[in-house]
Amino acid sequence: MEMHDLCAAAIRETSCVLATAVKVEGHAYRKQGVSMLLTERGDMFGSISPGCLESDLQARVGHVLETGKLEWVEYDMRPEEDWSWGETIGCGGFVLVLLEPVHEELRSVMHEMYVCLEEGIAVELLRRFHADYSRTEYVLKRRNGILDHMEIPSTNLAALHAGKESEKEETVGGTERMNPDKAEETEALSNSAMAAEQRWNMPRCLSSVHSPKPRLVIVGAGNDAIPVAGLAGASGFRVVVADWRESLCNAKRFPQAERVLGFPNEIMRVLQIRSGDYVILMSHQFPREREFLELLAACEYRYLGILGSKTRTGRLLKGLPTLPNLHAPVGLTIGADGPQEIAVSIVAELIADRRAVSARKPPAGGGEACETDRDRARGRSEQPTGA
Repeated sequence: MEMHDLCAAAIRETSCVLATAVKVEGHAYRKQGVSMLLTERGDMFGSISPGCLESDLQARVGHVLETGKLEWVEYDMRPEEDWSWGETIGCGGFVLVLLEPVHEELRSVMHEMYVCLEEGIAVELLRRFHADYSRTEYVLKRRNGILDHMEIPSTNLAALHAGKESEKEETVGGTERMNPDKAEETEALSNSAMAAEQRWNMPRCLSSVHSPKPRLVIVGAGNDAIPVAGLAGASGFRVVVADWRESLCNAKRFPQAERVLGFPNEIMRVLQIRSGDYVILMSHQFPREREFLELLAACEYRYLGILGSKTRTGRLLKGLPTLPNLHAPVGLTIGADGPQEIAVSIVAELIADRRAVSARKPPAGGGEACETDRDRARGRSEQPTGA
């Protein structure tokens, strides 16, 4: 789950904790920097592991919310002789998780993050830890070409110092004594700071950059677009479905996607295609797609995929200037057959492009598609007016 979604959940939830994998070594299910949200009532948004760590993290939520302080949790699953993990040994790596109570300060930061990400602006979140690593101050920066500082105070230092003073008993004979019921907590904080600095080598300032979800524009709201929209949304894309047929482009068929109803020129005015956008043409309507391509020729975008055979695509592109970042036929060649498998092929290619991974696929203009891919492309997309 993207930080965009976690911020939205944090705004809604009244009692929750943000868990972040701040240090990952060896084999691990998720990469360093990934976060999830855990609520006091037991709900979870996102994941850090395939399920072997979340139950333990959930059990710590109540204590973190009660104390209002950070908690550091170490999961070392590397020693082969350590059987303490039992059947939940996971991937055999090391993961250090930071638990942060989502109180007023962090909630405000996450709200600002959500606003920026909604506007398509990347943000950098800085955590400045206090000496005992039990509290932090947050600084949020917008990354829109030049860093614009948006200082968001997260800790009332005066109140913090006042709280520290209340933990001490009155001076007796010129000597201050710690309140007995705070002694154990103070020792735990000291041990936590020592572990953070010495064993985990944690810096005093931790930075993480969060980018907005890439926007995927699907032109065509046919039945085969439904699994593409669903799978792409679950894979971290912000999905927009555009079509001129109201009977197809509606909330019942695409409940999680944004929808734009109109003909190509109207769609383009509304969407204002940007350089980071992914666009897929799968309406099976030749004249409409040709009109859309003519308008798209003047735009910058990240990815353009066209569903259909090479013959049909060649006719679509005839007379147009060379279109960059073109994937035709769209999707990886995996022998896909039917809407669900074709959706997997398409979204796999989107993910590979987003992660800048070289996917195995015949070069454009050459190679041979698998039989099932070729058959479905010919059968569904060869007619000028679509199928």
